[in-house]
Amino acid sequence: MSRVVLDVSGLGVALPHGSDRAHAVRDISFSVNAGEIVCLLGESGSGKSIIAQTVMGLLPAHVRATEGQALLLGEDVLKYTPEQLRAVRGVRMSMIFQEPMTALNPVMACGEQVDEMLTQHTALPAEERRRKILDIFAQVKLPEPERIYASYPHQLSGGQRQRIMIAMALMLEPALLIADEPTTALDVTTQAEILRLIRQLQREHNTGVLFITHDMGVVAEIADRVVVLQLGKLVEQGTKLEVLQSPREAYTRMLLDAVPSLEPPELAHQPEAPAVAPVLLVRDLQKTYVSRNWFGRKREVDAAIGVNLTVERGETVGIVGESGSGKSTVARCIVRLIEPTAGHIEVLGQHMHGRSIASLKPLRKKVQIVFQDPYRSLNPRQTVGAAIIEGPMNFGASRTAAWQRAEALMELVRLAPSALNRYPSEFSGGQRQRICIARTLAMDPELLICDEAVSALDVSVAAQILELLAEIQQRLHLALLFITHDLRVAAQICDRVIVMEKGRIVEQGRTRDVFTHPQQPYTRALLAAAPGREFAFGHKHAALAPA
Repeated sequence: MSRVVLDVSGLGVALPHGSDRAHAVRDISFSVNAGEIVCLLGESGSGKSIIAQTVMGLLPAHVRATEGQALLLGEDVLKYTPEQLRAVRGVRMSMIFQEPMTALNPVMACGEQVDEMLTQHTALPAEERRRKILDIFAQVKLPEPERIYASYPHQLSGGQRQRIMIAMALMLEPALLIADEPTTALDVTTQAEILRLIRQLQREHNTGVLFITHDMGVVAEIADRVVVLQLGKLVEQGTKLEVLQSPREAYTRMLLDAVPSLEPPELAHQPEAPAVAPVLLVRDLQKTYVSRNWFGRKREVDAAIGVNLTVERGETVGIVGESGSGKSTVARCIVRLIEPTAGHIEVLGQHMHGRSIASLKPLRKKVQIVFQDPYRSLNPRQTVGAAIIEGPMNFGASRTAAWQRAEALMELVRLAPSALNRYPSEFSGGQRQRICIARTLAMDPELLICDEAVSALDVSVAAQILELLAEIQQRLHLALLFITHDLRVAAQICDRVIVMEKGRIVEQGRTRDVFTHPQQPYTRALLAAAPGREFAFGHKHAALAPA
């Protein structure tokens, strides 16, 4: 029988006075065995990350564990002093954080950062430490370990930075590895590689893994057992097949039902017949980034090459592809947040390229964009109402008319008009994204661009946002350009889909045609990489598909 690496029993963590609830988590009990992956599953606010922070001794000063135990190899880490916690972090337990760019020091080379941990916890000489670091870099499949050793975090891709974090976490072969949403921001192929890597290294080192996620596909791909949390309470737990095939609790079934199916619907809504000119027309779009190094050598990167696309009124066109494929570059060129190198862009029959900023103002009103991160999209010092009315007032609307429009839009995105006087910090991530959508609609756009607008949201919140967008599009007859790396989302919301690789469009067509009969190897590889393909998510009762 495998030894128990982590045994959490009756854990309770109190929140400060004045919080929405008294406890972040209450009466939580589960265990993680050596060589086992246990997934903590739940929406934002369920207590997943609080449990991880409690075990690692990383709780904020105003939050504390008030009851229960967290036994790491038989010892209660809740009773450890700060010195004892520092001694066991990295050695007995390690953590991979969600966002490696904020977890890594931007002014230290990656090799130096890993070496710092070895210096702290071992007495190895410098040359042996360097060899050990290069070995672990090779083990996590980083290309050119010597180059990576000397590189800074900003010089690496998101997937490479996450591999650095995995290398650092596994360097001293800890008994427990905690992974907190380590693949949320990654595209499907990079995500699949990271999940395979974690599983492979976990088996090789017989590590117990506590994997925190809200992604059912990831759970289906990697979990041995699943623990479901809701608002700080344990709802149910069991093996992966028990929870995903035969969930006992209504909350778990709701989470499963909210996962979009990878199979596009038989009949998506049809856009109206093309007018004389589509809402958006892009022809031969080119964007080349030029930079120079310290020695003056020029480096050119083609982010978009010969891109052609159209979006008709009432139509949803999706752009999918890996990170670096050029999806967001195309969107930013369309709205002139960055200047295209060449090409032809028309919105409502009017040219966007080559015009002055002043002459673009009337067109900008008709083209609006919803970004991925609602936390950074809103000014924290500005009330929600002020954010929504700012745009219309810049175009001549009176404050009274703009405010009345804002109240109507809040109801449209299913928020109370009274919330207009509150600040962004008072809302959840899903509510903030609704506010961002209301702000774009205040401008009466005819083209709405969504750039990874639901990728950072819980599966249930994302489902609500997608339902809201579909309802708004139908009501207002918007043209929608939807950029995503989530193929399940694209399958359900898009009428047509465009697949991009390294700046080029490699395939496009009706979504059902592309997803069921992909013509290009790259498209087939993307679809094959989608996690949890063997589970029929999005069909009201998740069940194993036949092998």
